[in-house]
Amino acid sequence: MRAIFNAPDRQAVEALLTKTVAKYSHTASRLATWLEENPPQGFTVFSLPPAHRQRLRTANGLERLNREIRRRSHVAALFPNEASCLRLVTAIVMETSEEWLTDRTYIQLDAA
Repeated sequence: MRAIFNAPDRQAVEALLTKTVAKYSHTASRLATWLEENPPQGFTVFSLPPAHRQRLRTANGLERLNREIRRRSHVAALFPNEASCLRLVTAIVMETSEEWLTDRTYIQLDAA
């Protein structure tokens, strides 16, 4: 799977996927069926410029945001109600959004 998603372009991805499905169609038919149905949904990243692919094909930014929410919500430990939890999470997300807007450019859209 890693080789498929690290391929240089969409044609290479399709070739590797076809080769992998053929390799496992007899020994692991359920895997081959799953490979035919599911990974192509993730190949849209290959329609983007190569400079953007690395950042958009991973969930690192989202994972970092989730860790920050978890870290800061553990400090509060106990919320009196659902609204107070929502206020904290909203504040964290808004703060992160502001940081992303003012910090270095994550993706330069004009560098396509």
